[in-house]
Amino acid sequence: MLVTEGVEGIGEAVTGGMVARAVEPQAGEASEAGERNCLNCAASLDGPYCRQCGQKAHVHRSVGAIVHDLVHGILHLDGKFWRTLPMLAWRPGELTRRYVHGERAKFVSPMAMFLFSVFLMFAVLSIYGLSLTSLGGASTAQIQRGMTEARTEMVRELDEARQDRVRIAAGEVRRHRGQPETLPQIDARIAEMQRDIAEFDRVLASTTRLGIGGSGTGTTLQTGWRRLDYGLQKFNENPSLALYKLQSNGYKFSWLLIPLSVPFVWLLFFWTRRFHFYDHTVFVTYSIAFMSLLAIVLTVLGFAGAPTAIIASAAVFLPPIHMFRQLKGAYGLGWFGALVRTFLLVNFCFITASLFFVLLLGLGALG
Repeated sequence: MLVTEGVEGIGEAVTGGMVARAVEPQAGEASEAGERNCLNCAASLDGPYCRQCGQKAHVHRSVGAIVHDLVHGILHLDGKFWRTLPMLAWRPGELTRRYVHGERAKFVSPMAMFLFSVFLMFAVLSIYGLSLTSLGGASTAQIQRGMTEARTEMVRELDEARQDRVRIAAGEVRRHRGQPETLPQIDARIAEMQRDIAEFDRVLASTTRLGIGGSGTGTTLQTGWRRLDYGLQKFNENPSLALYKLQSNGYKFSWLLIPLSVPFVWLLFFWTRRFHFYDHTVFVTYSIAFMSLLAIVLTVLGFAGAPTAIIASAAVFLPPIHMFRQLKGAYGLGWFGALVRTFLLVNFCFITASLFFVLLLGLGALG
């Protein structure tokens, strides 16, 4: 299963690279002249590319060239990429502002960067066997069975403690965690275990009242949107399968994050005519690209053995810090204005994610 997901992930990475390549072809390729006439159409050459057909003036005929073309075509690793990536990470506001103001040839376009990063993120998640089902994959029936088994184990331990108390009262020496236990100590332990079971029973009863533990989740919400209601029904019947399908189809609809996010960024500046929807679109597209790349880095570091505390802290603090720097630099804001807008934008992100999830259900991502 893991091997299959890995192969699928590599395929998704290749697809993403190719799509990004189609959005921005011949981005920053090295100039290599040498021939006087184009080898494709025989037109005279006066630069690194033929002015008639666009083919490169100099072509290679070696196995190394094939490998170079493969890596270059799939991963889009050229001069523009290496100029764009550091700025996207450290100076996102300047990158956004310069691109909006017309410096296009120096940088990878927002859409090409977005496509490459999103496809690569889903590929990495597949390669490492990560999925939404790992977060919510257990069915509600399995959860209920697990809770019941846990209660049975708690009752068994309580019965053993009561038997130990009888033996201690008869003069036997019983040990708990390696130490001899007295009657007051075991009485206190028995009372604590009884309180734990009573509290557990209250939790178990509340889940039963909410409808958790049957074949579905107990959700009966009807919205009137037929496709959305169908998606909710599918999610209710089999949450694990639904989450798997959502992840499998998520990257296909990931472009929806852009039109969903742009209106919220516009709300941060709606009273001024200095900025337009195009500016906000560039901002959003570069921002999503960075968040995807950050997810890739944190995933790889996590599997490489980096401390969980560091990974979690980076996941919590780096996105708002990046938003703050991008807002401040892209829109020429002061510290206070950028800070307030960052707070609002973080909250808008949760709303956007919820809308994206609903649209995935409504658009038939569950089949």
